[in-house]
Amino acid sequence: MKSKIVRFLGAATVAALLAQPAIALANPVTVVVNGSQMQFDQPPIEQAGRVFVPLRGVFERLGATVVYSNGQINATGNGRSISLHIGSTQATVNGQTQYLDVAPFEVGARTLVPLRFVAQALGAAVSWDQASSTVTINGSGGPSGGAAPVQNNLSFALTAKRPTGNIQTAYPAIHAVFSEPVNRNTLRVAIDGRDVTANVYANANGFDVTPPFALSNGTHRVSVTGTTQAGASFATGWAFNSGAASSQNYIRALQPQPGGVVPSSFALTGRTLPGSHVHIVAAGQASAMGGLLQVGTGTFQTDTTADANGFFRADISINAVNGGSVRLLIQSTAPSGASIERSFNYST
Repeated sequence: MKSKIVRFLGAATVAALLAQPAIALANPVTVVVNGSQMQFDQPPIEQAGRVFVPLRGVFERLGATVVYSNGQINATGNGRSISLHIGSTQATVNGQTQYLDVAPFEVGARTLVPLRFVAQALGAAVSWDQASSTVTINGSGGPSGGAAPVQNNLSFALTAKRPTGNIQTAYPAIHAVFSEPVNRNTLRVAIDGRDVTANVYANANGFDVTPPFALSNGTHRVSVTGTTQAGASFATGWAFNSGAASSQNYIRALQPQPGGVVPSSFALTGRTLPGSHVHIVAAGQASAMGGLLQVGTGTFQTDTTADANGFFRADISINAVNGGSVRLLIQSTAPSGASIERSFNYST
């Protein structure tokens, strides 16, 4: 009797293991298709060294239509036809048989397919950035030609990154410098998969942003995507850890009051946490591209430090046009690293 129980438990254990062939990725994977970061209701899953994602989002983003019935996946687009089947490693691309390392499978109500195979079958270029756990997919041209897909710029890098390591604030000042000039209108920044581009201020050489939400204790990932001025795409980033949050920073008692009328030169005063570094940017026009404040030629920037009582003052000088407006951004970073940003307009 005892041996039968042991054999039964052993068989049950093997069956349970076989019934769960995939595991969620320990490090979140970012998927960027043609410069846009994808969001999935079912997170990517790894199996046998391959990344699997929900089928519809990837196929449709690459310009293909999908018909799914009884485990059969048929997709057409970009002059190509692809057929896969749940549980089978055999597939066809344009009528030619190909074999997958791992078969498509289901998780709940979602059908997951191997990301690299699908993208390449549709004629797209795929690259993997180990440092940022980012899959970048560019182009989806058919065999008839068209523009060649832009390759990921593997030489592109971020320098002067902060924060790194461990920090003690839920609202860090995030900063990086680009190794080569970028096209600012293509720049996208995400924190833990949440797009914060609307809060970014940037120029061709770097960017700054304070997350508009509190970061929980643990590991956080900054993802940065876009294209360089030379036309090459990039997808990179870095990670840091946040611990117990210190006091949240603030910006108060601003004079002139936001929304008021200012001359070409004026003194801006306010209060923040004592000893904070205060960075101020003023621009006559703001880009509508993703909300970025375009920091470049003609943009006024200055820095000051709050005193022991938190008081700060900065002399602002802008090329004001009567009846126009100026957008002003203030970023205050306390000695603890706690940061806050405020952005508003003045009339001129």
